Amino acid sequence: MSLVESNENTPLLRGDITSDGAADRSRWRSIRVMYFTMFLSSVGFTIVITSIWPYLKKNDESADASFLGWVVAAYSLGQMVASPLFGLWSNCRPRREPLVCSILINVLANIYYTYIYLIPSNNKIHMLLSRTLVGIGAGNVAVVRSYVAGATSLTERTSAMANMSACQALGFILGPALQAALSFIGETGVKVNFIQLKVNMYTAPALLAACFGVINILLVILVLREHCVDDHGNHISTINYTPEERVNVAPEVEGDIDHCAVFTSNILFFVILFIFAVFETISTPLSMDMFAWTRKEAVLYNGIILAAIGFESILVFLVVKVVSKRVGDRPLLLGGLVLIFAGFFILLPWGNQYPKIQWADIQNNTMPTRLAPTPALNGSLEPTGCPSEQTWCLYTPVIHLAQYITSDILIGVGYPTCNVMSYTLYSKILGPKPQGVYMGWLTASGSGARTLGPVFVSHVYTHLGPRWAFSVICVIVLVAIVLLSAMYRQLIAFSIRHGRIEERCHN
Repeated sequence: MSLVESNENTPLLRGDITSDGAADRSRWRSIRVMYFTMFLSSVGFTIVITSIWPYLKKNDESADASFLGWVVAAYSLGQMVASPLFGLWSNCRPRREPLVCSILINVLANIYYTYIYLIPSNNKIHMLLSRTLVGIGAGNVAVVRSYVAGATSLTERTSAMANMSACQALGFILGPALQAALSFIGETGVKVNFIQLKVNMYTAPALLAACFGVINILLVILVLREHCVDDHGNHISTINYTPEERVNVAPEVEGDIDHCAVFTSNILFFVILFIFAVFETISTPLSMDMFAWTRKEAVLYNGIILAAIGFESILVFLVVKVVSKRVGDRPLLLGGLVLIFAGFFILLPWGNQYPKIQWADIQNNTMPTRLAPTPALNGSLEPTGCPSEQTWCLYTPVIHLAQYITSDILIGVGYPTCNVMSYTLYSKILGPKPQGVYMGWLTASGSGARTLGPVFVSHVYTHLGPRWAFSVICVIVLVAIVLLSAMYRQLIAFSIRHGRIEERCHN
């Protein structure tokens, strides 16, 4: 059975062993540790995301919603700065070093987060610093991606990248679920007096993330070994390789990396992450404005929708591994962008129906009875609908629930497809060259997108409405499709570009 045939049946968290050698078994054990590291990185981001705002207000009443935006963005900013640095480190030294260092930073940052209530003043600044440090620790994602790219052959790489993306998506799903499960502890929780620790619904998730980090460090130290293979799966010796058996010495690689293709890939990845950051940021305010959902309903229903999209993404990752072998990476990336465009185009407001308006000053006790707010359908007095201070509510047609659900489904297929294909194609473009720094720049571009996306959509949506916000997104996606089409022939694997492998076999 050929390598390509065996790779088609690769299940999640299992890789193909190209031979019966101990080095191959050790290689796939190490790759699974990288899957677990990626999973914990996403869990560390999402496990506290729903409790940050109440924890912030509880510890510092001076914090407002705009400062919350900075606290959330601090993670991505820290990751953006640290990723290239950890990537450079991994190029020169064994990857175990930057991995252990970054995970240790993450563990200490989560412990710092749990003790913020003990600090007498400026608690919001300390929370900002703790989330920045968590983001710096998450900069090891660049090391993880470069390791998996260097430890897999060309035919194994799409499958391995899809597995890693599936683990990342699973982490994003389970993080909020773990937070919800720990909420039963309550705000009071329990006290551990001898270390002055309060374990409650706000600190328990961070403590759990710290425990996961300790387990991750042990796995990296005890299981992870340095491995590098060429495009055909043969073990080669590199500067940070720990030999398990006799391997080939890496020949001097001829040919240069196509930096134009690298730059294009970074732009495309930025657009993909920017679009998804916009999507997850706008879902709650959009649904509250258009469907007159209360805050509780918006959190519940959107949580269900995002969880469904997460499971949909895992299925997409598994399907992509098989389909990519038949149609190639670039067509799937192009198809994913087309689906994302269709998803946002469907979200554009149409028709002559308008959203329910939430009038300003409805809680003014001096207003006439006829203008008093009517109770919501669920019996609460919480005002619902599109706020009148957003002037576009008065003339912008309503977005229907069917549009919203259809858009979620399309984006839920398009985004994971683009995500895994952009990683895979990028690693193939880099080829056998050291990928740490390049993967660091890719991670940094994604972190920048996740920082700028929420800022962009919150301002455009609030002041101009969904028609302008989604129109601009559609234009951005169209530009990305045009760029991919223009650079289509140049976005090829290093080995194909230099004539070592025929293109028809892989793309």
